[in-house]
Amino acid sequence: MNIVLEVKDLCVDYIIAHGRHVRAVDHVSFNIKEGESLGLAGESGCGKSTIAYSLLRLHRPPALINNGSIKINGQNILEMEQEELNLFRWQEASMVFQSAMNCLNPVVRLEKQFFDLYKAHGITNKRSEARKMTKELLELVGIPGDRVKDYPHQFSGGMRQRAVIAMALALKPKLLILDEPTTALDTVVQRDILKRIYDLKDKLKFSILFITHDISLMMEFCDNIAVMYAGEIVEKATAQNLLHAPRHPYSFGLKNSFPSLQGKIEYMEGIKGNPLDLNAIPVGCRFQERCFNASDICFKEEPPRVLVGENFFHCHNPLSVNQEV
Repeated sequence: MNIVLEVKDLCVDYIIAHGRHVRAVDHVSFNIKEGESLGLAGESGCGKSTIAYSLLRLHRPPALINNGSIKINGQNILEMEQEELNLFRWQEASMVFQSAMNCLNPVVRLEKQFFDLYKAHGITNKRSEARKMTKELLELVGIPGDRVKDYPHQFSGGMRQRAVIAMALALKPKLLILDEPTTALDTVVQRDILKRIYDLKDKLKFSILFITHDISLMMEFCDNIAVMYAGEIVEKATAQNLLHAPRHPYSFGLKNSFPSLQGKIEYMEGIKGNPLDLNAIPVGCRFQERCFNASDICFKEEPPRVLVGENFFHCHNPLSVNQEV
């Protein structure tokens, strides 16, 4: 199976006062295969969105990609000139942002916004042809095609989000990056939109990087999940393995921070402590102070990378497959 996205040894820094750098993404590597969906989970500030923006080189100063490679369909985007990169975006990989429904221009008709996209990428200069393609796309995401002449303010929040997703798929990219795509929507609308996206994934044959705080949604929709903590991926596993047998204590805590929709009501403790200050990275494991399974070695040495088939985790004291905490 072909690899659509290959990230190797990626480092992203933010330049702060007096030329100092804070490393937000630290030597991260992962890949996504053709037709696969990978979820990227973790608390706020762990580096998820920084990775997402890096994949299309959307960062602006003070962000700085200073190491690694990012290959999409075999092409290293870190080596592209700006003009080549502008054409590469949308055609090979596209992104649905947080609060994406605010990305639409409220005073421009929807068909004009799609037409501008087609024209910029040399797809068509004919408005009639663009209108036909736009109608087909809108219908794919559950919006009646005759709404193509409406303004964005005439749509509900869920419909605007669907319209943005249709735009992201307009040029048939091989990779779709979803960065908290349904955060501002209610739970029922969230699941309806995600179900539609994943149905389209199978129909149009693209891959997905899905970023959200809601790990329960990931476990429902994703093939594999990568768990981030303090700029590092601490575990990558299949969704089923992460659900039933997480190996890293942080993955275990994150999974159990979300209540079950069924069964009895239980008190939830979450993960103790606060996320790590990236200005003060400790010796040893970054999760040491918050970990219920830490031992002396966790405060002295960086945890090893342990391979589990095509996946991995970084931990001195991993949970056993059948362990209950």
